[in-house]
Amino acid sequence: MVDFKADEQLNVLNHSCAHLMAQAVKHLYPQAKFWVGPVVTEGFYYDIDLGDAAIREEDLAAIEKEMKKVAKTGKKIIRREISKEEALEFFKDDEYKLDLISNLEDGTITCYEQGDFTDLCRGPHVDNVKLCRNFKLIKHSGVYWKGDSNNRVLQRIYGVCFPTPEELEAHLQFLEEAKERDHRKIGKDMQLFMVDDLIGRGLPMFLPKGYTVWQELENYIKDKERKLGYLHVMTPCVGTVNLYKTSGHWDHYKENMFPAMEVEGESFVLRPMNCPHHMMIYANRLHSYRDLPIRIGEIAHDFRFEASGTLKGIERGRHFCQNDAHIFVTPEQIKDEFKKVVDLIFETYKDFNITDYRCVLSLRDPADTEKYHNDDEMWNTAEAALRDVLNDIGIEYTEEIGEAAFYGPKLDVNVKPAIGNEYTLSTCQLDFCLPAKFELTYVDNNGEKKTPVVLHRAILGSLDRFMAYILEETKGNLPVWLAPVQAKILPVKNIDEELNAYANEVYNALRDANVRVELDNRSEKLGYRMREAQMEKVPYILVLGNNEKNDKTVSFRLHGQQETTTLPIDEFVKKVVNEIETKAH
Repeated sequence: MVDFKADEQLNVLNHSCAHLMAQAVKHLYPQAKFWVGPVVTEGFYYDIDLGDAAIREEDLAAIEKEMKKVAKTGKKIIRREISKEEALEFFKDDEYKLDLISNLEDGTITCYEQGDFTDLCRGPHVDNVKLCRNFKLIKHSGVYWKGDSNNRVLQRIYGVCFPTPEELEAHLQFLEEAKERDHRKIGKDMQLFMVDDLIGRGLPMFLPKGYTVWQELENYIKDKERKLGYLHVMTPCVGTVNLYKTSGHWDHYKENMFPAMEVEGESFVLRPMNCPHHMMIYANRLHSYRDLPIRIGEIAHDFRFEASGTLKGIERGRHFCQNDAHIFVTPEQIKDEFKKVVDLIFETYKDFNITDYRCVLSLRDPADTEKYHNDDEMWNTAEAALRDVLNDIGIEYTEEIGEAAFYGPKLDVNVKPAIGNEYTLSTCQLDFCLPAKFELTYVDNNGEKKTPVVLHRAILGSLDRFMAYILEETKGNLPVWLAPVQAKILPVKNIDEELNAYANEVYNALRDANVRVELDNRSEKLGYRMREAQMEKVPYILVLGNNEKNDKTVSFRLHGQQETTTLPIDEFVKKVVNEIETKAH
């Protein structure tokens, strides 16, 4: 994905194109006034006050046409230096520019002039408007001036610009691909989840089909964990403020938590993570070194107050469910247990055909005493231990300062999704801090009390984000075992009683084999029902007619394919069940 802000050439070009767009808008809407037009990661935008007018989708084409007309003039873009007093006079009729100028220090102010349009800007810009000719306006929206809902709504228009038409075309193709892969669109088409402002932003709700996928992921990872000796628990979604003061989250993570609730003289918060609860479970009884390692796992509901601008479907929400676990070990067990976690991560990635990832050793920033627990000796010990473990087990990794959890260093496994920026999917953190804070102990082989070390780990990360990742990687074409509906039966003639009876026979055979199957015998035409099944990305679409009824067979088509295959009912059922049981890709 192109980062327009980070690429110096694209940054300057897109900043200049924002001015070209503003000039075209001014031609078409003489009353227009402009707030800011920055370059962002995805291109550029400009916030515009059009008075009583509002931009509609069809208006973008007219603005583009005018932009092309201006670009053909080849007008020079000229930098002008003026005093603050001159700037206030020049922009005296524009309250938005006056607001910007009033916040600038006294001294020289720069403007950029291109023909009949002059704008306040620090620059730099390209030499002339012709260089901005390879552009496209992408979308528009309404935004509050300065992000304040008490202010008037401005029109924000987004665009992109490239040096060559070929680069522009390639980027537009990427955007189309991204649109088709966006898990929010896929989730809507497949009826997986929904969001509604009345429920709350960042609080997605899983619909029956989406919850089916969610449960399959839960069952998948829990089965693997049970075989490795994990003990699953269930803990509450709230805790006292004192719990998080003990853990240190109140001091280091409070800004990401929902506000405290006062109940009967006690303060409670929605939990942002589960480690404090699991620490208390460990502390519930005495432990010997013979008990360790103890692996406590949970699919846990967590809440974090993410900024509204960062919310994105189920990839990033204010409520999510972590595939969380905490492993309590002796210092001697760190390496073996850490290796088991890493093995589980990569085994899981193999099962889901995840190949594009990189490992990061996330360390603290020693200069940041607010974010991180202040104990140099603990940090030096933990970072050295984790680095030694990674080197011993032969993992390739890079190191990043300032990315550790507040209580300890961690291994992050970052994936590069098909669209969007890299993010962390799996993590394993080494923690000497929280066990000491909660005064956790075990009795060693000499009868002395010692403090255990804790590995915090999440294999799928959050089930929500993992689902979003898989939906975008597969374009919603989930493997049969994970698909919410695995087979759909479409009788050709839905008014034929004998054919409907046979369709029900096939339906029952699949359902009795625990295949998730639907029977669509609505009065709609076959083509319409088939298109719906394709949009829902059902892996197996069964079309039954008189031939199938008479021969006791099924004719099926795999999603995305045109070829039709016919098999006896029992053979087809065995085929589907085998794909489900083997979790075939």
